[in-house]
Amino acid sequence: MTSEIPDHSLESPPPLAANSLYRFFRAGDEETLALQGVSLAVAAGELVAVAGPSGSGKSTLLVCLAGMDNPDGGVVRIHGQRISHQPEAVQARMRAQHIGLVFQSSNLLPHLTVSRNVRLTQALTRQRHQPAAAILDALGIGHRARAYPGQLSGGELARAGLAVALANDPMVMLADEPTGELDSATERVVLDLLVERANAGSAVLIVSHSPAVAAAADRVIRLSDGRVSL
Repeated sequence: MTSEIPDHSLESPPPLAANSLYRFFRAGDEETLALQGVSLAVAAGELVAVAGPSGSGKSTLLVCLAGMDNPDGGVVRIHGQRISHQPEAVQARMRAQHIGLVFQSSNLLPHLTVSRNVRLTQALTRQRHQPAAAILDALGIGHRARAYPGQLSGGELARAGLAVALANDPMVMLADEPTGELDSATERVVLDLLVERANAGSAVLIVSHSPAVAAAADRVIRLSDGRVSL
């Protein structure tokens, strides 16, 4: 009997992968190396936390992963498809179809109700969507669908931001300090929702200083001076 050698070429690429990312900024004669050869991959169903001190490159990494900024070297792929160094229209389309973004400062338009914020995000793609009301009900804020962001409490605002991020059922979730301004009880709620998203099969990456986020993660990637610290 002969043993079969697995054909790894048939394996699906991870939802999120970055290879040797470099990013630098110039101000006059000074150059700041924000990322120095950062590589990572996040599998479907995995929640990864990115930790490190201020200035370590965490937020720069996240915007490069989201295709909102392009690295000076290296490549980012979403399910095997390159998002870095693509035309802006291509990057925007890939974000709308495949990536949910959660920001500490909120991703809601203040002049639209919560429900209309969700529907606007869904209008960016032609795919079929879960009704906005169902998404809001699942997050426990269905009764606030007609409220404006300025009328929401901190916890409601965090959940509304998650509703927008989940509007298109993304395969990748990227969150930048999503619990930074929340009390511990609301932080736990937001973390539980992100864990649920990972359990549902999405690749979830959270940039955060929070020990609670690190404890909830499947693994933690630590950055120091733009490098992955081992």
